[in-house]
Amino acid sequence: MTLTHFTFCSAFILGLMGLTFHRTHLLSALLCLEGTMLSLYLASSLWSSSFALSTTSITPMLILTFSACEAGTGLSLMVATARTYGNDKLHNLNLLQC
Repeated sequence: MTLTHFTFCSAFILGLMGLTFHRTHLLSALLCLEGTMLSLYLASSLWSSSFALSTTSITPMLILTFSACEAGTGLSLMVATARTYGNDKLHNLNLLQC
């Protein structure tokens, strides 16, 4: 395993571990999710540039687009919950309630 592979794998695993273990605030969960998406973007862009094919170059752009949409949706949900509940703690949210 090369150093770049190790770096991307460790960034992805650290993002998932942060998402799993540090779920107190919605903003920290969104930042961990964004870190995992950015590590996937960097890994897929290096993978597509190593093969130098034009058909595989669309995958990093799709991942970056989904990451931007996820960030916008997450921040709008955070603003909505902060206005409704007064804070962004995840244990205050009851998702089963209508």
